[in-house]
Amino acid sequence: MLMMGRRGFLAAAGAVSVVTMMDRGIGRAWAQATGPFKLDPLGYATSALEPHIDAKTMEIHHDKHHATYVTNLNAAVKDHSQVASMPLQDILAKLGEMPDAVRTTIRNSGGGHANHTMFWQIMGPGGGAPTGDLKAAIDRDLGGVDAMKETFNGAGARVFGSGWVFVTVDKQGKLALESKPNQDTPLMEGKRVLMGNDVWEHAYYLTYQNRRPDYLKAWWNTVDWSKVGERYAAAKAGTLTI
Repeated sequence: MLMMGRRGFLAAAGAVSVVTMMDRGIGRAWAQATGPFKLDPLGYATSALEPHIDAKTMEIHHDKHHATYVTNLNAAVKDHSQVASMPLQDILAKLGEMPDAVRTTIRNSGGGHANHTMFWQIMGPGGGAPTGDLKAAIDRDLGGVDAMKETFNGAGARVFGSGWVFVTVDKQGKLALESKPNQDTPLMEGKRVLMGNDVWEHAYYLTYQNRRPDYLKAWWNTVDWSKVGERYAAAKAGTLTI
């Protein structure tokens, strides 16, 4: 009787532990996703970008905000099998052709999923600096690294409300800078994104409150230039997706 009670207690404790982990969003949303779109885990610890981006912000941003975009996107395409079978970059490039009933959700949640997937990929604790072909392209098209950062930060500071600032890249490797509102993305115009920064308040408010320029300046310390270089090479090879 005692053994059965102990086993029951352990089983219940295990169940509570699993629920607690799910509630905290620790490993979790990407394991639960149902549908063609998935939330990949971060490739580094949530604390890896401190002090520039705090661990709690990273946890909420990835495990809650991004997870919600994935959930809503899967729900939107659930009854549209032709759309569900398409790569996300093609869905966004053909946004005007999407079914009327779900076009807005696809725009917001599909754009959010694409933007955030790129965002997590280009950051990391390694830092470094642009080199090689990427450095040459920045010098040629954006006036050098320092000038690029200044222009990029200025564009990010001028976004009214929520949005993103991006560096786009074409198949010839030419770079350009543009900003977008909400979860819009250059992918919606058939372009490719080299890198970008999220200027929604949820990306920085716990540490920076209303000081978005401080966040924009600090964010460069989190950029993994080796990953950006890989995206640049993929763009020139025609294999860069989102």
